[in-house]
Amino acid sequence: MAITKAKLFNISQKRAAELMKALGHPARIAIIELLAERETCICGDITQELPLAQSTVSQHLKALKKAGIIKGEIDGVRTCYCLDEEGIAEMEKLFKPLLTNLTTATQENCC
Repeated sequence: MAITKAKLFNISQKRAAELMKALGHPARIAIIELLAERETCICGDITQELPLAQSTVSQHLKALKKAGIIKGEIDGVRTCYCLDEEGIAEMEKLFKPLLTNLTTATQENCC
């Protein structure tokens, strides 16, 4: 049986990479920053805040929602988006130790 490359990495590494991929566009960072500033946000409001087309914003929202970073509820013809508390807590759980390890490694092993 062949070992796939995906099996070489643990669940935490795979999930951290998935979250980083979802955050890997400046528009997505801008969206989550905007949602952090407000308690909730309607997609139309996001479009007014960013220099992007509605369809582009919708695609970025879809990627963030799929990753579990944001959540949305349908309110009539609009969808109201906000940060997903569980997703943000998961990011902190995964990224905080990683960043601590990286910071420690650069301080101790820097050439």
